[in-house]
Amino acid sequence: MSEQIPVLDLAPLQDGAPGALDRLGEELRRAFTEVGFYFVRNHGIPQSLLDATFEAAERFHAQPIEAKLALKINEHNIGYMPMRGATTRVNAVGDVALPNANEAIFFKRDLPADHPDVLANVRFRGRNQWPELPGFREQVLQACDAFEGLGLRLLPLYARALGLEPGFFAPYFDEPMYTLRMSHYPQQEPTAPENEFGIAPHVDTSFMTILAQNRIPGLSLRMPSGEWVDAPAPEGALLINGGMMLRRWTDKRFLATPHRVINRSGRERYAIPFFMDAGYRAVMAPITADSSPADDRTGREPPITYPDFMTGYQRSNFHHAADDKAEKVQMQGA
Repeated sequence: MSEQIPVLDLAPLQDGAPGALDRLGEELRRAFTEVGFYFVRNHGIPQSLLDATFEAAERFHAQPIEAKLALKINEHNIGYMPMRGATTRVNAVGDVALPNANEAIFFKRDLPADHPDVLANVRFRGRNQWPELPGFREQVLQACDAFEGLGLRLLPLYARALGLEPGFFAPYFDEPMYTLRMSHYPQQEPTAPENEFGIAPHVDTSFMTILAQNRIPGLSLRMPSGEWVDAPAPEGALLINGGMMLRRWTDKRFLATPHRVINRSGRERYAIPFFMDAGYRAVMAPITADSSPADDRTGREPPITYPDFMTGYQRSNFHHAADDKAEKVQMQGA
């Protein structure tokens, strides 16, 4: 299985080796046209930081339910989502399953109270909700900074994979939208219904998902052959994939590969995926195969922005967003 998922080693790029960017861009192109996932090594994020972030996720979910519900998820998709608080619909693969058997807390960029978007109540640009756990906020922010930094360093590879200049994506990611999700998957009993999953088969919504490898099994991928296989966890590597936004932006040339989680390990499982997208107001017009200038592109989908896309997704999949109150939040600048 590990041989089927490409491994990109960033060391030559960091060392300034001649031709490294073009070689890695070609490897990335193959990864996204043949598999939809890839590993990255020598990524610059210390294992100690990842371990501490997993520990923070475990500390959060070990709290009493009352403490967690005090931070209940809101229309900005920030806060705590209780167990079975989401059903995979918009991005489902196959039939819609039962509500997902996990709980999670979501964090976005940590905006100050006087930020213009916060003051205007712009959707998905609200303030984070923090638990009263010593050192927790600092750990989450450190992890977000590290993941964001890696994502930005990878953007030139994505551009070269599409035959574009290395700096093509930079203006779109001046202040990227991102979400760190800290998930808890309890042990699923053998008697659980067949269509209940930790997370049902789905594709991500994001441009880029960075996943710190989990030593407790449960994640599986649907390979191009249609076979579901367990995801490996090679030491020192991060697993990265693209989602619906990347596929749309690349005019469907890049894959968004389905995956799912089933936790029958006998242990509690935690995950800390980091979902990264372009800036809130960036207009993403499909990048067609001829790589024509942005204003002249006529792809298979119309241009879209982050709030346009995420509003429909959230209302369809997250139970807390399925009522009219979420529509009262302004969509300024969208």
